Amino acid sequence: FFFISHFFGFIFYCFHVFSYYCIRILIQLKYNYMDILLIILGILCLLTGLAGCFLPVLPGPPVSYAGLLLLHFTDKIHFSTTHLILWALLVIIVQVLDYVTPMLGTKYSGGGKWGNWGCVIGTIAGLFVFPPWGVLIGPFAGAVIGELLGGKKSVEAFKAGVGAFVGFLFSVVVKVSVCGYFIYCFVAALF
Repeated sequence: FFFISHFFGFIFYCFHVFSYYCIRILIQLKYNYMDILLIILGILCLLTGLAGCFLPVLPGPPVSYAGLLLLHFTDKIHFSTTHLILWALLVIIVQVLDYVTPMLGTKYSGGGKWGNWGCVIGTIAGLFVFPPWGVLIGPFAGAVIGELLGGKKSVEAFKAGVGAFVGFLFSVVVKVSVCGYFIYCFVAALF
């Protein structure tokens, strides 16, 4: 608990300093106050979306996409309709992959329903039991425990756990790539 409270305190302080300098720069660039508010909310959405790539509670790419939409609603920056639709389709595909890849990793490693459910429960439990490393350990441990409870042998359960872990890492890499691309588009359009 001590680590978490100091972590969020540090994040709040960094946001405070960042927002102060961001507002000063935007005022010098002749943005109006409503645009500045939308840009700051967009930055918050992008940062929250990036955090959501690692935390299974937050939907990372949809929140980052909302940040791009907020930037689109400003007076000075407009994305084409084609870009917005393609980005929305990309977000939908990534969200579907996010739920499917750990289960596919478990399935192709020899796991079954017990391993899939264990992977899901382990991901959620790992977030609260061993932060921040529980997000990495949770899917593996959950799939192994699930398969052991389902009656599989230790070697088969371990293989299912490795598959769940690889699937989870793949989904994180895809989400971080998409959110990183959205951050790049946001910054490139802003400056």
